[in-house]
Amino acid sequence: MKRSRFTEEQIIGVLKEQEAGLKVSDLCRKHGISDATFYKWKTRYGGLEVSEAKRLKALEDENGRLKRLLADAMLDNAALKEIVGKKW
Repeated sequence: MKRSRFTEEQIIGVLKEQEAGLKVSDLCRKHGISDATFYKWKTRYGGLEVSEAKRLKALEDENGRLKRLLADAMLDNAALKEIVGKKW
């Protein structure tokens, strides 16, 4: 997955600038992002504080790691079933 140029703290800072009354187009120009990126950030991080965003990121990382572990275990299980299922 591509790593963002912006940290969660920076993203939340941009969102707070918009909440303070700056126009979205001015913010996007100032920070070098597209309108679509801003609204994607707003959907994902809107209303979060920095600590909550860090917790969200940690949980997403852990979830991805657990999904990979589950996929590996399922592959091992399928291989073992195939071996046991063969006639001797």
